[in-house]
Amino acid sequence: MARRRHDLESLLDVAVLVYTERGFDGTSMGDLAAAAGLSKSSLYHHVESKEQLLRLALDRAVEPLFGVLDEPRSRDGRAIDRLEHVVRREVEVLVDRLPYVTLLLRVRGNSETERWALARRREFDHVVADLVAQAAADGDVRADVDAGLVSRLLFGMINSLVEWYDPAAPAALDGALLAETLVRQAFDGLRAVR
Repeated sequence: MARRRHDLESLLDVAVLVYTERGFDGTSMGDLAAAAGLSKSSLYHHVESKEQLLRLALDRAVEPLFGVLDEPRSRDGRAIDRLEHVVRREVEVLVDRLPYVTLLLRVRGNSETERWALARRREFDHVVADLVAQAAADGDVRADVDAGLVSRLLFGMINSLVEWYDPAAPAALDGALLAETLVRQAFDGLRAVR
């Protein structure tokens, strides 16, 4: 049987699927090699360890999520508008990087890389909570809601997409429409009535 050829990107695609299905702790280099159709020695030619593959895969989720925070519409203007932009773009990133974000949401902190990913997620949550608090101080978000709770609820709603969203489904919404629908549902309930 002929072995498949792989580059690092295709190995990451395989690793993400295996890690998501079996968990990082439940996956061996032998499992990864078998799923890729490679020998273990061929896999080691591409990567040093399963931890390295995990870090590279999680980078594919974390970096674009944080990249949204550097966009001009995330940095400039009223806090409510920046928050809305961040939420909309995070949905679009999730749709674009669905397997990688799914893996990010499944890590439990059992390895150094998983702990790094969890710390980055907490860091992101703090940035969003600060935006909610700024929007409340501006009078644009209802004053009777806790900023940290709002942040967790917003991203709980976004993160739940990994459980049911299938971009290949015949009736699947595209990322932009999905983001717009989620933003409208969330922000219509958050905005202060004037």
